[in-house]
Amino acid sequence: MAQDDLRTQLVLALPARSGGGPLLARLVAAAARIAPIATVVIEPDPELPILPPELAPAVEQIQALGIATLIARDAPLARLVKADGVHLPVSKVAPAEYREARETVGSRFIVGVDVGRTRHDAMMLGEEGADYIAFGIPPHVEDRDTARVRRRELIAWWSEIFEVPCVAFDVETSQDAHDLAASGADFVALRVPAGLLPEDVEAYLSPFIAQLAITTT
Repeated sequence: MAQDDLRTQLVLALPARSGGGPLLARLVAAAARIAPIATVVIEPDPELPILPPELAPAVEQIQALGIATLIARDAPLARLVKADGVHLPVSKVAPAEYREARETVGSRFIVGVDVGRTRHDAMMLGEEGADYIAFGIPPHVEDRDTARVRRRELIAWWSEIFEVPCVAFDVETSQDAHDLAASGADFVALRVPAGLLPEDVEAYLSPFIAQLAITTT
């Protein structure tokens, strides 16, 4: 199936640490040659933070490819480097973090929230104006199989009832990507492993891309 037939759009989640700024745009450019990328989420490493003077050029280069660029967790940093918005990971205080982030970046920027497996937070944040709702599996969850089933159920529920886009995070296998897309995910987020080189991006992403080329009837 041609790339234009992809029903679910792709999000790339990229780890970023000090010294890795120049690599970010090269990784995204390599991925964009394989399939259209809707959004990039840059995930700064709190132990080796990437500084704004290094991050800002990478953001600008990715945006020049026509790809929206979000910064994970850090709304002030997103505003400082002129990103398109902020992605908020799973949190026990997600509504409060959303309100703080929205106040920081304003109404013209994207604020998306990963609610994990919480229907209540999903509905509350959708009503408050989150630009997308993400369903992920927090790292501390031990029963991953049960969590994957729950995430598919949540995405099917959300996509059938609500208009706010939903994003599937913490996608571990290509089959997982297929199941999430078939459940109605508007976006599937693929986390690029730390240390992946641009020349290895195609081999890493291709199995996922093949599973996302779904024909709907």
